Amino acid sequence: MSDLTHLTISQARAKLRAREITATEITEAYLQAIERANPALNAYVVVTDDKARDMAKASDAKLAKGEGGSLEGIPLGIKDLFGTEGIHTQACSHVLDGFKPHYESTVTANLWADGAIMLGKLNMDEFAMGSSNESSYYGPVVS
Repeated sequence: MSDLTHLTISQARAKLRAREITATEITEAYLQAIERANPALNAYVVVTDDKARDMAKASDAKLAKGEGGSLEGIPLGIKDLFGTEGIHTQACSHVLDGFKPHYESTVTANLWADGAIMLGKLNMDEFAMGSSNESSYYGPVVS
């Protein structure tokens, strides 16, 4: 089997629906890739391993029943700009240190409703004011 992290969303959706792969398998592949690469790249400010695994199990159960949304079982990184209930959301700024919202943003609520799986929060320019990923409180993303 080819590396699951190289599949497009469309290819992954087709394989998930055909039961050639599971949401758990593709999620684990991404979590392992993040673990290997993130120390050098600084792409994720937080990785939500447990949440991702729980969401993948729920997606596998839906897919086994022939159910699920249009993104069912697809793992995604979420920009730190979008509020995620109970999970670190600081817009990559020191100003919001320790902020964990008690709400879900519309963007992420729609992703979860469609079955997407959250891998973690992605580094970015502070308050999304920039385009080069160099002005994050957590340091630049290495490309």
